[in-house]
Amino acid sequence: MTVDRDQVLRTAAALLTRKATATMDEVARASGIGRATLHRHFAGRDALVKALEELGIREFEAALGAARTDEGPAGDAVRRLIAEVEPAAGLLAFLVTENQLFEGEVNEGWDRLDARVSALFRRGQERGEFRIDLPPAWLTEAFYGLIGSCAWAVQDGRVAPKDFQYMIAELLLGGARRSVEQ
Repeated sequence: MTVDRDQVLRTAAALLTRKATATMDEVARASGIGRATLHRHFAGRDALVKALEELGIREFEAALGAARTDEGPAGDAVRRLIAEVEPAAGLLAFLVTENQLFEGEVNEGWDRLDARVSALFRRGQERGEFRIDLPPAWLTEAFYGLIGSCAWAVQDGRVAPKDFQYMIAELLLGGARRSVEQ
């Protein structure tokens, strides 16, 4: 039997975003394969999480590309990015939490993503859309935090899935928006 590694990863991502503590046995069962087969592809949970990290990075890079973050007003680009990242929000929330276990090990892909998101916020600051007293790096972290928090809240049924984009955009952009005092 040929195992579609990408499908196993997507199944693992779906399971782990619902149940972050799922065991390798549970991942194997959800994927419709045996534990031994799963271990031939991923030596253990750490290897699985590292492979999921690569998947998450690819998904986020694709979302950044689809959002056209260099086009139009920065606030509109942030809204497009939120919409594009929504399908992968659960995986990203899981990875942010899980990656705290890998102290000192940073995948360069995250650095590339951070730089692109920070550049979007910097562009908004340079054009007078966003406040300049909050560093782009902090606005980037706030973006990630809101994506993850909202993904968990939707998953737990505390907020409606249809409100995902609205809640994140309004809170993030409302706090980031530069106001002109008169």
